[in-house]
Amino acid sequence: MSSCLSDYYRCPERYEKIALKGPFSEPGGFFRFGGDTVCFGKLSGRRTSGSSQNNLYDALPDSTTDSGTTYLPFDPTEVLDNLRCELYVGAWRDGYFKSSLVRMYYLLRPFLSFKMRSYVKKLHLRGRAEAPFPRWPVDCSVDSLMEQLLLLAVRSNGGQQIPFIWFWPDGASSSAIMTHDVETKAGQEFCSELMGIDESYGINASFQIVPEGCYAVGPRFLDSIRDRGFEVVVHDLNHDGHLYRDQKQFLRRAARINSYGKEYGAEGFRAAVLYRKQRWFDALKFSYDMSVPNVAHLDPQPGGCCTVMPFFIGDILELPVTTTQDYMMFHLLNDYSISLWKRQIELVMEKSGLISFIVHPDYIMKARERAVYHELLAHLADLREKTNLWITTPGEVNRWWRQRAAMTLVEVGNDLRIAGAGSERARIAYASEQGGRLVFTFKPAAEDGARSTPGNGQDIHHAVTGAEVVLPETSLVPHS
Repeated sequence: MSSCLSDYYRCPERYEKIALKGPFSEPGGFFRFGGDTVCFGKLSGRRTSGSSQNNLYDALPDSTTDSGTTYLPFDPTEVLDNLRCELYVGAWRDGYFKSSLVRMYYLLRPFLSFKMRSYVKKLHLRGRAEAPFPRWPVDCSVDSLMEQLLLLAVRSNGGQQIPFIWFWPDGASSSAIMTHDVETKAGQEFCSELMGIDESYGINASFQIVPEGCYAVGPRFLDSIRDRGFEVVVHDLNHDGHLYRDQKQFLRRAARINSYGKEYGAEGFRAAVLYRKQRWFDALKFSYDMSVPNVAHLDPQPGGCCTVMPFFIGDILELPVTTTQDYMMFHLLNDYSISLWKRQIELVMEKSGLISFIVHPDYIMKARERAVYHELLAHLADLREKTNLWITTPGEVNRWWRQRAAMTLVEVGNDLRIAGAGSERARIAYASEQGGRLVFTFKPAAEDGARSTPGNGQDIHHAVTGAEVVLPETSLVPHS
């Protein structure tokens, strides 16, 4: 079993005293692990459920502690992999890409009006939002599972607080990235104006560029993005929806996609329509991917990675999409406000996670949609000032997360320091239990030699699902 706690929290491995009970059930299925934390995997001594809609068994009471070691009735590494890589969806995923209806839609798509395409998508997605799992509008099953495991680790260590490396640089409460998928020539022509809108709020974004078939891509266009501090990401190959139809075709296309990545100097990739098969990602020679939604109830391919944190799939860092796309918001939900986005932001920030947006230049050229986008950017800028939200680019998140993954907490006597590249921006946080809840606090700046940040020496997060979130006044997040 890998060190899932130390991987997630970057805490010293000596605090991770976890062992497994066995044997495990065959096959794996759904169960709970305290509260509403949904898991999928094999379970010891109990039958799992084949559906997330059933009354799921709670395996938390089956966890025991003996001589400082916590014994779990499941393998957390297996559960994390099943959720993050959407293995709980099963063999249905393979059949989806070969579906005759899906293939017919993409064959006819170039000849369908925008209104007709929206109508077809509404029919296809009807009833999805009511699905109990993944939980709409944000699913944090992975993150809640890790919190439960960390709370058990605190208890198995005699209530001793556990130090770890805070998720974001300079003590930031959460991180946010804006990304723009460019799908049409009209969208391409609007990119310069869109960059101006972003710049007016002090926000730089990434532009996902389709290499073939949608519009001409040349050095002048790419330089116009990079010269203004924005990032270029490769967006599929030709946006025809067939990238993952079969593995042989995927490998052929992946080779061409990789060559475009090298030509563009792009570190990141996103597939069209958020189609994905995580087990094939090793063919993509990029540093990070942005194709996996947190919860995919409004996307053509259902599922969701059930986490608001970046995570590694082999050598690729996945930056999950944690908010609803603008197209879905405007044209499927008929919602021209930022109410849903604000709720998703709140939920992600409760877990100190990554807030990731997809806003297409193709769909915000009209005044009504553009006004909503301005409102969103103003809200993000306000959060940056009030809560120490780190708004940055995907490439910067990728570089930070890789640095953090290589950092270690060095204990010398009673002293504790962070070692590794980028450690000057890292912060030491502590996990402890108060009133049955997991509480995160920063180490006071005077002790770690770091400059002061909002929340130093104060509670920054009550981290058990359903618990009240308490933040210092300088980092207050409104909750409804």
